[in-house]
Amino acid sequence: MSRPERRNILITGASSGLGAGMAREFAARGRNLALAARRVDRLEALRAELLTEHPHITVTLRALDVDRHEDVFTVFREFDEELGGIDRVIVNAGLGKGQPLGTGYFRANAQTANTNFLGALAQSEAALELMRPRNAGHIALISSMSALRGMPRNMTTYAASKAAVASLGEGMRADLADTGIGVSTIYPGFIRSEINEKVENVPFIVDTETGCRALAAAIEREPARAYVPAWPWVPLGFAMKVLPLSVVRRMV
Repeated sequence: MSRPERRNILITGASSGLGAGMAREFAARGRNLALAARRVDRLEALRAELLTEHPHITVTLRALDVDRHEDVFTVFREFDEELGGIDRVIVNAGLGKGQPLGTGYFRANAQTANTNFLGALAQSEAALELMRPRNAGHIALISSMSALRGMPRNMTTYAASKAAVASLGEGMRADLADTGIGVSTIYPGFIRSEINEKVENVPFIVDTETGCRALAAAIEREPARAYVPAWPWVPLGFAMKVLPLSVVRRMV
């Protein structure tokens, strides 16, 4: 049974990095886009670029800080009305900052946890309020390979927040298993973006375009879960689950 084409796609955190890269990929596939982020100037520049290259699609924008939870619901409803129905929501907005626990940076760690998990929860709730009455739609949650195990140093809170996102996605899949709504959890490996642009000597990292092309292709398949890019992250994902923590902690 073939899946319906998701014509109208909402992407959060779309002003840069993976969000902007995925917007470019789906625009090239002829999809209409609802793009949300805090930096509206960047969204406007991205829309101009996309419409120049793909003049037959629709690209609509909204300013959105996913930490303002009520705004998430408002913006999602506005997008839905403007495009005549949102078919897919890509829960992408998030933060990558953090510090080792107990070193005086609780505020930064708390902000990462709040944005990455509570922000994802608000987006998922808002998306499902639109999709449940129609019994149709697809939600893709962007987690991380770091979610597979506890991570040391600056990665501890980030990895925990992304593990929470993965657990949220699995719970939603269980709840929606007998409906027309699909839920995918996507685990990106190392893809170059603004979050890691200053980090050097990253193993297996791919450029933004290559990584986002793989992300879009994985999301189109609507799997329960996907490690992206598949090589080397499928075998590494298996290894990360079974290796001793003493080994895993040296992988980052």
